[in-house]
Amino acid sequence: MGQNIAAISLLVREYDEAIAFYTQSAGFTLIEDTRMSEDKRWVRIAPPGSNGGTELLLARAASVEQRAQIGNQCGGRVWLFLHTDDFWRDYRAMQGRGVRFCEQPREEAYGTVAVWEDLYGNRWDLLQLAR
Repeated sequence: MGQNIAAISLLVREYDEAIAFYTQSAGFTLIEDTRMSEDKRWVRIAPPGSNGGTELLLARAASVEQRAQIGNQCGGRVWLFLHTDDFWRDYRAMQGRGVRFCEQPREEAYGTVAVWEDLYGNRWDLLQLAR
């Protein structure tokens, strides 16, 4: 049986600010933005070249409990991993577009990595795996 994780829901404050950050600063592609009701949209984004891989579903927080989790969906840990085929190209491009990196790039046994934060404080790894 074949399965895959198609999307991960990411809580956001507002759709448009999240779309702007992820497309303009992080360099992601907006795949879909469909209005579902007056205050709900179906917004899907993905990194460039992901070719049908896992997407992010931007979900506007709709309750006090959900709003409290924006930017802290994993208790402050890195929980999203953006793999790249060229770490330095993407690191420099993201820095140039204003993405905040929390540390200097480092070489690990598994590859080249640096932690960055989105506009809400969610922590990501930018990671080029070792060959």
